[in-house]
Amino acid sequence: MLLACPHCHATNRIVDTRFNDEPTCGRCGKPVTVGAPIALDDANFDTVLAASSKPVVVDFWAAWCGPCRGFAPVFAAAAARRSNVLFAKVDTDASPQLSARLSIRSIPTLAVFRQGQVIERVSGALPAAQFEQWLGQALAA
Repeated sequence: MLLACPHCHATNRIVDTRFNDEPTCGRCGKPVTVGAPIALDDANFDTVLAASSKPVVVDFWAAWCGPCRGFAPVFAAAAARRSNVLFAKVDTDASPQLSARLSIRSIPTLAVFRQGQVIERVSGALPAAQFEQWLGQALAA
């Protein structure tokens, strides 16, 4: 699978079976799947969800969406704090097929996936404390 490094944005080829070994970027050497949200799209979404042994929290967003841009730092801060969860972002404008398949009707929409299945979902930008509470409950389920 191909994943962009969330730190330097270099594209990295990661073997599916090595995904959970916390791969590092070939350019900057930082972890590709820890510490910052990774970008997912129509091409790599299902592969990453299938390969991840960790729960995956996805922020469905768009560049033109003010609440999405306002929520982005909250999401990035949570990604930096929680190494036991994979954080990802899906640009709904760039991934219309995925957005349609998952019935993303409003943005931002947040979803928690475990073993490729949605276990919890909420729409709307959440304040940091409310996001942490929602995420904690979703991961405990």
